[in-house]
Amino acid sequence: MNKVIKNLFYLFLPLISGTIIGFIIRPFMDYSTLIKPPLAPPSILFPIMWTIIYLLLGISFYLYKKNSSNYPKLNKIYYISLIINLSWSIFFFIFKWYFFTIIVTIILLISVIYLLYLFYHHYKISFYLNILYLLWLLFATYLTIGVFILN
Repeated sequence: MNKVIKNLFYLFLPLISGTIIGFIIRPFMDYSTLIKPPLAPPSILFPIMWTIIYLLLGISFYLYKKNSSNYPKLNKIYYISLIINLSWSIFFFIFKWYFFTIIVTIILLISVIYLLYLFYHHYKISFYLNILYLLWLLFATYLTIGVFILN
């Protein structure tokens, strides 16, 4: 694969993947009709936050790949966590499996914590670029549990 194309792939895979999933789930989105827990943000905040998070995730992986030795375990955890992340929306909005999405969220949290641990040991800038991701996932866990309990 051409080096430029490979770099673009690393940079934009999370954002492009998230955008595709957004288009797939759009007809099923019912956030406004759900009973939400306190502190639930307006729906407009989600695409803004996920765009920022996916950009930071892509930038962090690109920088890691560019400036660090290749560490296969980190690569594997990165792609696994991205797949888990993208699947959450399908389970939540299309299938309405609210309890199952709690489990998916917890698995995602564990994989992202492990990913951050690996970033910290292999390329610290990538670790710092993903702090927002971890914080948002903690908040998303609260929201997911709240939606399950209230609906």
